[in-house]
Formats: sequence, structure tokens, C-alpha cells
Amino acid sequence: MDKSGIFVGITVGSVSVFIIFSALFIIPMGTDETTKQMQNQINENEIQVQNQIDTINNLILEESKTLSLIDIFEKSEPGVVRVNTQRNQTGDEIGGVGSGFVFDKKGHIITNAHVIEDSTKTIVTFLDGRSYNAEIIGIDEYTDIGVIKVNADLKLLKPLSLGDSSNLQVGEPITAIGNPFGLSGSMTSGIISQMGRLLPSGSGYSIPDVIQTDAAINPGNSGGPLLNMRGDIVGINTAIQSRTGEFTGVGFAIPSQTVAKIVPTLISEGEYKHPWIGISGRDIDPDMAKVLGLNDALGFLIITVVENSPASDAGLIGSNKTVKVDGREYSIGGDVIMAVDGMDVRKIDDILIHLQRVKTVGDEMNLEILRDGRTTNVTIVLQERPN
Repeated sequence: MDKSGIFVGITVGSVSVFIIFSALFIIPMGTDETTKQMQNQINENEIQVQNQIDTINNLILEESKTLSLIDIFEKSEPGVVRVNTQRNQTGDEIGGVGSGFVFDKKGHIITNAHVIEDSTKTIVTFLDGRSYNAEIIGIDEYTDIGVIKVNADLKLLKPLSLGDSSNLQVGEPITAIGNPFGLSGSMTSGIISQMGRLLPSGSGYSIPDVIQTDAAINPGNSGGPLLNMRGDIVGINTAIQSRTGEFTGVGFAIPSQTVAKIVPTLISEGEYKHPWIGISGRDIDPDMAKVLGLNDALGFLIITVVENSPASDAGLIGSNKTVKVDGREYSIGGDVIMAVDGMDVRKIDDILIHLQRVKTVGDEMNLEILRDGRTTNVTIVLQERPN
């Protein structure tokens, strides 16, 4: 090690931080320039030390915010509700149960769209057992988010804080609270298994940017909160991947980043207008890359351009012929999207996540496309997604 400093290790929680403390300098007699250079070096070392001290203080602060599962449950349970619904089916009343959480003191409750859609009667039950009839305020089937409202006692309205799902990391511990199989106030825990999943939905459009978790989520958990270890909501539990209809280790949640973007509009307008490009196609896999003469299997090949869509207005081109390689047909001739607004596109998920996170109807979006072996840029104006 350089003799100009010494290492000191400090452990904060499970994080080890090393600080470099500069050794004492004995400034020799010499020119003013030499003295100035040595003083600058000392100042730089002092700044480095202060930055590392600030890092430790931030780590200590974050560590102090972490709660136990018991604390999280006690903090959050009053804001989690049971949502019962009734639907008329050929004259018979069919009942269902889901979960939800208090969004604000005005009585707005967040749940899944599929929990309340087509409901003829919706009842919200709080922790103390008191129930209220709820009014459906807004539904967005494209993200499976629903908002209902109750005129409940203000003392019962305990809004849960909305966290930032963009900070989540794979392996981070989380917990879910809801009413699986109608068992009110149940808690499960696990980790973030993956981020940015694409979840098929009954709307005909996939839900992008979905959180995957191994926390047990079962029928009845739908609409309940997924919380981080500070007790902040990072997602709405919405679906499971299962062949039996029960939890098998893979659950999905709509990220809080999506909730924060869409819910205020659902409350004020009753609906949310999603931006739309108007294309269909396929991700570039190794075989397709070989057919197209690409070095890497990256990008999204446009096969179909919808008439009178933003894509057609901008002059994007879909595939116009097919070739057969090793007995398999491939569509070629269409534009290949390589980047959106300066961000590389590996597959369609990247485009859909970008639309979901930062774009709204009327925004412009720049596409970098590969056409006839040449790269060019096209700007499209996003329109409202058709039903």
C-alpha cells in the first residue's frame, strides 16, 4: 500500500466500508509551487475522507429505517382491507374476495381491476370488522389497477406510504399482506425474484414492467400491497403463475412506479389513456440475426404496422417477404428497432417499459431503426391506445 495513507474498515449492518485517512505530511521547504501542489493533495484527501464519512452516515440512516416483519405488519395492517364483490350471473349472485389498501384520507382504496370489474356490489371491510359499500371510481384493465371509494370513519383511514419500485433489486426482501382464500390479514414474505417482467392480460395487451416475487400470493391476495423492509408499498399483488390455481413459487405485482403514474388520473378522470405505437413483430433471436446479417441478437423486428397508427404516420415499414432457412420461415424486410430515445432495445419489453414509465399520449418518441442495412432515426407522435 502507498505510505501516504492508512485503511480503516468499518462495518455498518452487513456492509463493510473502508475509509482512507491521509497520513500526516511534513511539508519540506521548497518552492511555492511545490508547497501548493502538496496542499492541494491534502485537500483532495480530506474531501475523499469526508465523502466516505457521508457514505457511512447514509448507510447508518438506511439501516435504521429497516423494520422487522413484526413491525411492518403492525404498521401496515390497519391500512389493508378486504374487498368483497358480487356479480349477477344469469340471475344468481356470484361472490368474490380480494384485497386492497388505503390510498388517502378521502377514502380512496387501491385494488386490482380484475377484483372489481363487472361488480354489481363492492364491500370494503377494515381491520376492526366494520364494512362499507364502495363506489367504483376508475378501472385501468391495461395495468390491472382499480380505484374504489368508501365514506368511512376517518379514524379507519390509515393510508400506506407509496415507495419507489425503481430502486428495487433482485434478492431484496419483501413482504405481502392480504386475504388469501378469504383469510383476512395474512402476511407472507420472500424476495424480489426479478424485475421488468411482461405479464399477459385479458385486455389483449401485456402488462409491462411487472415485479416477480417468491412471496406466497394466492387467490384473495389480489389487490393487496407488496411492501419493502421499510414498510413502503412497492407493488400491488396481482397474479400468480400456476397450473393448479394456487401458489407455486412465482407471483407478480404491479410496480408502485406505475401506481403513482396512473392512480391520480383514475381518481380525477375515471380512466387512463395509454400511449400506443401500432406495431407487432418479434424479438431478434440468434437465428433471426443470422438471417438478417446482424452481428448481435438485439432489437425488435417490425412485422405488421397498423393502419392509421403512429407507426404508419411516421412511415415505419413492416415485413414484406419471407425466407426459409433450415425448413423454418422467417419474415424479413421490416424495420428493426434498435433504440428508443437513445436507449438500446434488446427486445419488445424494453419498448413497452419505456412507454409505461415515461411516456404519455401526445409525446414524441425517437426510434433508431435499421432499414436495408442502414441506421436511421424516425420520430413518432404517440396516440391513445385503441380498445
